[in-house]
Amino acid sequence: MSDGRAARTIAATNGVAQDTAFGAVIAPIHLSTTYKFPAFEKPGPYDYSRLGNPTRDQLADTIAKLEGGARAVMTASGMAAIDLALSGLCPGDLLVAPHDCYGGTHRLLSLRAARGQYRVTFVDQTDDDALAAALARNPKIVLIETPSNPLMRVVDIRRATALARAAGALSVVDNTFLSPALQQPISLGADLVVHSTTKFLNGHSDVIGGAVIAADAALGEDLAAWANTIGVTGSPLDAYLTLRGVRTLFVRVEHQQETAAALAAFLDAHPAVRRVHYPGLTSHPGHGLAKAQQRGFGAMLSFELAGGLEAVRRLVTGLQVFTLAESLGGVESLIAHPATMTHAAMDPDARATAGITDGLLRLSVGLEAEVDLVADLSRGLDAAARS
Repeated sequence: MSDGRAARTIAATNGVAQDTAFGAVIAPIHLSTTYKFPAFEKPGPYDYSRLGNPTRDQLADTIAKLEGGARAVMTASGMAAIDLALSGLCPGDLLVAPHDCYGGTHRLLSLRAARGQYRVTFVDQTDDDALAAALARNPKIVLIETPSNPLMRVVDIRRATALARAAGALSVVDNTFLSPALQQPISLGADLVVHSTTKFLNGHSDVIGGAVIAADAALGEDLAAWANTIGVTGSPLDAYLTLRGVRTLFVRVEHQQETAAALAAFLDAHPAVRRVHYPGLTSHPGHGLAKAQQRGFGAMLSFELAGGLEAVRRLVTGLQVFTLAESLGGVESLIAHPATMTHAAMDPDARATAGITDGLLRLSVGLEAEVDLVADLSRGLDAAARS
């Protein structure tokens, strides 16, 4: 839990100037895989780095405090974090998941279900009737992703987690798109929060990692023990680099979302754009809810081109500042085509149900000058509009 300091102070200073060996201001990196026992049958605080590592624990402590949780477990990737959060499911148990979740998540859940490890139903969680019908089937876990990837749908966390609890289900919220700088699902009722720390928490597109944060300490301990058992814990070097990224989380996100709002407004007014998906726009169906449960609208948005796939091809070819690449949350601006990139593993029917069209593009807004990003999109849109 937080110790009373502001979140941005925790991000910048948690673990700083606490080195007792040499007085290092920056927490040192501990790369050792194994640790000396002080005496026979008397292990010290650490014995083997798969189970515990001082550098990884420093990052976990920082992220747990930022999310308002009791315990965080650092994993080797965001997908490992999702899998760990769902590891309590047994054959026959039902998982309720978003119908428009990240493509890698959809693939993982579908493959686990196909192997009989649990059952899954994909539901539009913004549809009250659909969610109620799914909860009436007595699920064990409800997985929530808000804003969703890539259509930026906003789910009422407080309501969904309360309904899950009433149904006897655990609630897991993927907070990757906003980070604890803009949203704290545990304060809204979530039992677990998951992150791909690869994204905004690290922020520099150079580390793969994940995190699971538990509201309850006992559940966190259980997850940590299982992570050690199956060996999905992250490396000390990755933890060190991610903690360095967390130090600048708030200033990065604040600038990125300011630019994202300007780009959303620009795209919304452009004749080559059919629709913009960004909760910061007052026309977005989830605008009011996002304003109520988030501290900002984030740096992610998507938009649909009127010209479909060929227009997409012309647009991305015409860009000079945005990079065509997967992932998100880094200091560089990226553009992705979900249907052929991040969500290519979803079958066409599932993509159609989720609303992921061939004309949809997703933006991760970085730290470049707004004027350059607007000019780049304008150049790409001019190319897209040519017949």
